Amino acid sequence: MATAEYQHLLVERNGETVRITMNRPDRRNALSAEHLRELSSAFRWAGGSDASGIVLAANGPVFSAGHDFADVAARDLLGVRELLTLCTEVMSAVESVPQVVVARVHGLATAAGCQLVASCDLAVAAESAGFALPGGKGGWFCHTPAVPVARAIGRKRLMELALTGDPIDARTAADWGLINRAVPDADLDRAVADLLTRATRGSRASKALGKRTLYAQLDRPEDDAYAIALEVMAAASQLPGAREGMDAFLNKRTPIWPD
Repeated sequence: MATAEYQHLLVERNGETVRITMNRPDRRNALSAEHLRELSSAFRWAGGSDASGIVLAANGPVFSAGHDFADVAARDLLGVRELLTLCTEVMSAVESVPQVVVARVHGLATAAGCQLVASCDLAVAAESAGFALPGGKGGWFCHTPAVPVARAIGRKRLMELALTGDPIDARTAADWGLINRAVPDADLDRAVADLLTRATRGSRASKALGKRTLYAQLDRPEDDAYAIALEVMAAASQLPGAREGMDAFLNKRTPIWPD
């Protein structure tokens, strides 16, 4: 059932999952300021709910073509800076919500659209999907989209993707680590549901803390990463979910999660 009304999105709650679907197919789901504001609002709403998972999807032939050039071209320097700041806030919102976020990619994801995929916790793509940072062969380089993509695929692959601007197919994206897996188009929804189910089992409080800690320690020096992870893991051992999980294991019973 629908849970909120948006101009550029469809937001639905089905059981334990919130599905956020970009619904601007006539503009190839380009990320205008209004579209970004709606994404930010939807993720905040979903993040504050008791859902265990979020699926980010899109309608139309393209997952997202990135920034809406009509919006960008109409702005001065300060205006473009505000737009990019808004976009960055959306990417941060995807990472900061306590739920597991899975991107369901059925078509081309370019520039900020590719950035959006890279910012999700997990991603599954149809074999017909493609990914690109096309600014490398145009006039506006993909500086901000490259930030999360670099952290997913590494330096040399990022350089190839960003400097050539050429798209890669879904199988290559999976090999490079940009997405978790590429599946036949007919299997996309089943593969997304399967991955989300496996990624959301267990204690929700433990999962939310785990996600937040993973992002906090990523890309830090190993000593710093261990310092963060050690303190959080020690504190987390006292949470009801951790206590329940250990007790269930020791007593050879099925755990009953308190959250």
